[in-house]
Amino acid sequence: MARITLDHIRHAYGEKPKSEADYSLKEVHHEWNDGGAYALLGPSGCGKTTLLNIISGLLQPSEGRILFDGKDVTYLSTQQRNIAQVFQFPVIYDTMTVYDNLAFPLRNRGVAEPEVDRRVREILEMIDLSSWAKKTARGLTADQKQKISLGRGLVRNDVNAILFDEPLTVIDPHMKWVLRSQLKKLHRQFGFTMVYVTHDQTEALTFADKVVVMYDGQIVQIGTPAELFEKPKHTFVGYFIGSPGMNVLPASIDGSSIRIGEQTLDLDYKPQVAVGAKTELGIRPEFISLSRDGMPVSISKVEDIGRQKIVRAEFAGKPIAIVVPEDGEIPADPRVTFDPAAINIYADSWRVGREG
Repeated sequence: MARITLDHIRHAYGEKPKSEADYSLKEVHHEWNDGGAYALLGPSGCGKTTLLNIISGLLQPSEGRILFDGKDVTYLSTQQRNIAQVFQFPVIYDTMTVYDNLAFPLRNRGVAEPEVDRRVREILEMIDLSSWAKKTARGLTADQKQKISLGRGLVRNDVNAILFDEPLTVIDPHMKWVLRSQLKKLHRQFGFTMVYVTHDQTEALTFADKVVVMYDGQIVQIGTPAELFEKPKHTFVGYFIGSPGMNVLPASIDGSSIRIGEQTLDLDYKPQVAVGAKTELGIRPEFISLSRDGMPVSISKVEDIGRQKIVRAEFAGKPIAIVVPEDGEIPADPRVTFDPAAINIYADSWRVGREG
């Protein structure tokens, strides 16, 4: 396995970029630990696949270096980097059996046949295709073919890293859960360095030790699922993570007081915000209490989703979401209070800490 260092990486698909806007991938300077499980999470076009392809060697960055365990691999091929990569759509050999598809990477490297057999049967069991081992891949469904592609990426145990580019897109929901669980088990067992690209927050948060959230070509936060939920560093992280996402409300700040419309809340610190910055308050729906006390809201809709209710309301002229327990009361004259510890203050979309 390898420690992956991204040394001031930037990339533009056009020649001679002249401004920051010309870069599809803004500057990335970070180190990923040997044996870590990371997810690159973000919407389509945010740069996550570009970054993954730079790590794998399919793409050379316009600027910066890639290092594996301190060795510069920027200009080395994927093969020279000893990378396994699983793509969004299955890449398999239709004329080969399922068994031989999985054995191919090992046989290609001269692995002894008893070890090939042991590894292949282990992977067949994991992807639930043991009964298909001797059948050709041509007749398989799309999700079965993707399981083979996934298995081929996992069958080697000598790789520096395994990279996944939205590998579960064509797989049914139950099997997605099973395979994510198997990936985590495999990671704990063998300590592979894994990087997993997805736009699905559930996949990212259940797979990774650390989630790398990307937006508009840049990394906006790297953190554990708990850190992303409780202390989003950017407003995008706030409303992208969570269902429903964080409420982000325009606000004005005066010392330790924050004003939203006609409502004023007192903080236990003074956010340090530059003059002229756009200031906002962020609060998760889970940290708003709905009762007969507090600040007035106007309820427009209540969504009962089983274990809880999502209340859609208007507060200070802005829409907000509130999460209420399944048996929670919806008052006739509804009012809300915000958990002070869960309030986040943002200046120009970036979180302002207590230290400013």
